[in-house]
Amino acid sequence: MSKAKILFLSGSCRKQSLNKQLAHYASGVAAELGAEVTYIDLADYPMPLYNGDLESAEGIPDNARALRDIFVQHQGVCIASPEYNSSFSPLLKNTLDWISRPDGEVPGLVAYQGKSAYLLSTSPGRLGGLRGLTMLRMVLGNIGVLVMPDQLAIPAGNQAFDAQGALTDPQQAETLQVQMKRFIAHLSR
Repeated sequence: MSKAKILFLSGSCRKQSLNKQLAHYASGVAAELGAEVTYIDLADYPMPLYNGDLESAEGIPDNARALRDIFVQHQGVCIASPEYNSSFSPLLKNTLDWISRPDGEVPGLVAYQGKSAYLLSTSPGRLGGLRGLTMLRMVLGNIGVLVMPDQLAIPAGNQAFDAQGALTDPQQAETLQVQMKRFIAHLSR
């Protein structure tokens, strides 16, 4: 068995994003369980809105290339995705689109080949962003990512974390730990 390498990110670029908190917390859980983790903030990788004419004129943005290379280096990706009108964020969609593009000798979708994903969400609402995960699951599956059946949506996200960024509900924390353990076991095979 090899050590699982997991990329953690949020579909939000807000500084105080609840989903950034969740992705960061989940990366700590994975590290404690023995995984090799990388946490990135999409705010550090700004890109223009995907446009085929822009791609033809200017090529793939450097930040898209950098993200594609980061994705390729990991077996798994854990995405904490906010819900935007029952879907996932335009930031995350744009990111997934740009890094899916062919680039010279680099084939399209290389960032997703052999990749598995574990999905999380939180929001102030009662469903915790659950509706957005359905759409994200579909898109990732369509581009060849194996999406784990486990997922976690945490309601009342604005009350879900303590001052140190840990989940305050022991049952939610235990669920995340159990699901992360299964994800790591899957990646380590």
